[in-house]
Order: sequence, then structure tokens, then C-alpha cells
Amino acid sequence: MAKKFGLGKGLDLLIPEEETENLNLLSINQIKPNKDQPRKYFDDEKIAMLAESIKEHGLIQPIIVQKVKEDYRIIAGERRWRAAKLANLKEVPVVVMDLTDSAVLEISLIENIQRQDLNPIEEANAYRRLMADFGITQETLAQRIGRSRTAIANTVRLVNLDERVQVFLMEDLLSEGHGRAILGLESLDDQYLCAQKVVDNGLSVRETEHLVAGFLKEKPLPRKHRADPYIKDIEKRLAKTLGTKVQLKPKAKNKGKIEIEYYSAEDLERILDFLQLEE
Repeated sequence: MAKKFGLGKGLDLLIPEEETENLNLLSINQIKPNKDQPRKYFDDEKIAMLAESIKEHGLIQPIIVQKVKEDYRIIAGERRWRAAKLANLKEVPVVVMDLTDSAVLEISLIENIQRQDLNPIEEANAYRRLMADFGITQETLAQRIGRSRTAIANTVRLVNLDERVQVFLMEDLLSEGHGRAILGLESLDDQYLCAQKVVDNGLSVRETEHLVAGFLKEKPLPRKHRADPYIKDIEKRLAKTLGTKVQLKPKAKNKGKIEIEYYSAEDLERILDFLQLEE
């Protein structure tokens, strides 16, 4: 009788029991990563630690794969596959399954959630894709992955953050709680400015909420020139190029000034270096 492996409550709901009882050995070179899997960032140090464990004890839990032409695409277990390669394993235990694209994404999502391997932005994008591409409702998704509908809705909202702020969350410089607080600011530039201050000063979520409230209270009224789409487009392009907030302030005809904001000594050095003004 083949050895049965535990896959966790969430995976057991999606994978029939009889599927987990059929174990195969595959050449590790036949197995390919899934480019659509939710997780994009892998901790090299943790992979190395897992590789050492695999060298000593072997690969205890199989990798779940799906046959695609001559190769096999990973459904769940890319971290184990990477560690097995690092441990120089030639063959690895697998469970070969034939699933729909939505089931593949669900299983990969659930495995990563169970192991707390996804950062908030990866999780938000995975939720959004399941709902947008496969028509899964928040209620159904909540039942399948063991999360509340409110928690899923709050996580999905994080994709509305400025892309620079999303990077802070992906790099674990900000938590999901920080991100939700910063969403109180509509302006993407204000979101980034606020997030930069949070990171620079190591602010808690509660302190971030107070900071956001201060932004909303002190936000100046829009200047008349903001309505000029030409000026607004220039500001937007300069801000994207310099990675910071830029304002054009026209004065007399054909005159004015450009304001470039920086939020720390390091940020100023970055801008000066970009402008090639460093000595």
C-alpha cells in the first residue's frame, strides 16, 4: 500500500483522498515551476535550511504536479522543489493530478496561506484573480480557504495602494495593517509620502492611523493650476522618473519653479545621484 501524506485541511477539501494515495517518483528535471502561482518571493536562507533537512531526512511530503506536454507543472510544493534541487536530489515523490486552472490556483493559494508564505500583496492578487478570472465569490472563497469574507475584502483592497507602497509590503517593511491605514489617503503620492515616513520612523499601525489623519486634516486646497492637464502630466512624469513627489508652481508668464520632495538624507542622496549632482 502506498504511503499516505497529510496535505492540510484546506488541501484535503480540494484534493480527493484517493488522489493522495498514489505516489510516483519523477526526475526533478522534469518538474517545472508554475509561473501563475501566487507566491513570487522566496527566502533563500529558508530554502537552504530546508535543503539541509532534506539531505538528512529526505523529502517527506510529495510535490503536487500536473502533466503539461512532456513536463510536469508544480501545483503545490515549489519551495520543497527548490530545496530538493539545492540538495542535489535526482528524483522526488510527486502526486500527479489533472485539475482546472482555477483549482490549481486555489490549491497553490491554500498551501501558501497554510504555511504563511505569501506577503499581503501576493495574497491580494491571488484572491482578486480567483474572483475576477474564475467567478468565485468572496463568500465561496472564504469557505474554501478558512478566512472571513471581511478579511478577504480588506486584503483585496491593498491592490489600490500606490505601487511603491505595495513594494514596502512585499519587502515586509510594512504590515497589512499599515497598508489598510494608508488606504485612507486617496492621493497615490500622499500614500507614498506617508508610507515613507512610517518606514523611516518605524511607526506602529496605530501611529500610522494618526499620521493619515494628520495628512487629511492638513491637506491644502487644490491650487488653480492643478486643473491644467499639461502641468499635471509633467508632474506625473517627473514623479515617476524621480520616484518622489514633484510640483510645478507657475508664476508670471513663462516663469515658475519646480519643487522636488525628499523624505530622508538617504532619499536626497538617491535623487542627487539620479540627477548626477553628487560630488
